[in-house]
Amino acid sequence: MTAHKWRPRLATVVVAILTMVMALPLVGLFFFRLYENQLIRQTEAELIAQGAALAAIHAQEVRDAGIPAERLGATVPAARDNPDSPYRPIEPSLDLASDRVLATRPAATAATVDPAFTAIGARLSGILAETQKTTLAGFRLLDPKGVVIAGREEVGLSLGAVGEVRAALAGRYASALRQRISDEPPPSLYSVSRGTRVRVFVAMPVAVDGKVAGVVYLSRTPNNIVKHLYGERGKVVLAAIAILGGTLLIGLIFLRTVSRPIYALMERTKRIAAGDRAAIRPLDHHGTREMAALSDAFLDMAEKLHARSDSIQTFATHVSHELKSPLTAIQGAAELLRDSGNAMDEAERRRFSDNIVTDAGRLNLLVRRLLDLARAENLAPSGETTSLSAALALLPTGDRLALRVEAGGETGLRISAENAAIVLANLIDNSARHGATLVSITAASAGGKATIQVSDDGAGISPSNRARIFEPFFTTRRDCGGTGIGLGIVLALLKAHDGTIRLVDSERGTRFEIILPAA
Repeated sequence: MTAHKWRPRLATVVVAILTMVMALPLVGLFFFRLYENQLIRQTEAELIAQGAALAAIHAQEVRDAGIPAERLGATVPAARDNPDSPYRPIEPSLDLASDRVLATRPAATAATVDPAFTAIGARLSGILAETQKTTLAGFRLLDPKGVVIAGREEVGLSLGAVGEVRAALAGRYASALRQRISDEPPPSLYSVSRGTRVRVFVAMPVAVDGKVAGVVYLSRTPNNIVKHLYGERGKVVLAAIAILGGTLLIGLIFLRTVSRPIYALMERTKRIAAGDRAAIRPLDHHGTREMAALSDAFLDMAEKLHARSDSIQTFATHVSHELKSPLTAIQGAAELLRDSGNAMDEAERRRFSDNIVTDAGRLNLLVRRLLDLARAENLAPSGETTSLSAALALLPTGDRLALRVEAGGETGLRISAENAAIVLANLIDNSARHGATLVSITAASAGGKATIQVSDDGAGISPSNRARIFEPFFTTRRDCGGTGIGLGIVLALLKAHDGTIRLVDSERGTRFEIILPAA
């Protein structure tokens, strides 16, 4: 029996799994930072687009001002991929999950101002101010030495010590995530988002004739995930309803196809164990093909066990009855012999002694036949094959009746010669006990099956007894030593070899038809 220890119920396991399924979207949003990372990439892409436009305006101003090349900065490196192409796309590269969030931007330092670039910055400062009103981004225009020439603050100071600015002054695009300093504390709900505590910085070089003519330095705080989801609350609610509805649908399907049939089968098992034979019937709802197969297999096993139980009970009743009659006769005869003393003459004494011997012989025969029946019922197919002639050759010769093979003597049978001989010997013995003088055997093979017909010319079987001939211990020749087990042994042997036997109509005598797998 299974050890008693705590095990979760099937419903508990299903609820836990469905809860995990519902939590997966939230895990993806908050634990893996997928959505926040997408917002940061989106912010970087927007800054790249704005920076590219301002860099083009800055470059044009430098050209219009006629600033010589020797006053410009470093040479812009050639593109590694397809250097002849006029296009230089810049893809967002920041990753909240893998990139380190740097400290706040270092403060600007004092620097020497170039008047030519300062004039350019003054002309572009209005454009930066108007752009910032719409995009909410922070803008700084730098000259080739990293000095701020336009922006709301820090004009005339140098940002050349900032890492991303240094890269841009060398002619390379650079971006960074830095800690954000806010004048106002964020709402408590925003604390679930890491993206609210960072700011995206982008430094884009301004190229003029292959030289760095300045840097467009931009920064912006990415959109907050909570704020963004609130803005999309209608879609979020629909998504949540879809997730909840899908989860409930999965649970309902699982309940109907798996959980309910299992509990129904468990309840049916308890009823069958309690002896309710009405419970041996198909379930009202199986759910799945596998559950239907499991239910059918279980009910088939239950039917066979009940049939086996009935057979054992009936068999035990018959055995006790068959053994009780000779035992009672032996006991009665023995008591008479014991109690009569010298009052019983020799003839009576011998008659009672003969009765004891006869009944003891019948008991011995019954025991041997019961052992034969038990062996036949528990016999496993050996896989041996034989022919009808080989089986008949094992039968003892005698003059009680004639035996004739009409056809099919060489028909192959998937049964051992010994077991086939036992089957035929019991049928021939029955024919002899019912007054037959001739037994005719015909065999034929077709479709993988061998059909054998055993006919005799005896008295036949009365219509009232035809349905009972295979019942254990049923015999009409008990006074001649019949035990009623012979046909039971035949039936058990044939069943063990996937064979059948039945009584068929005949014009005279008795005819049995045996069907066995052909060799």
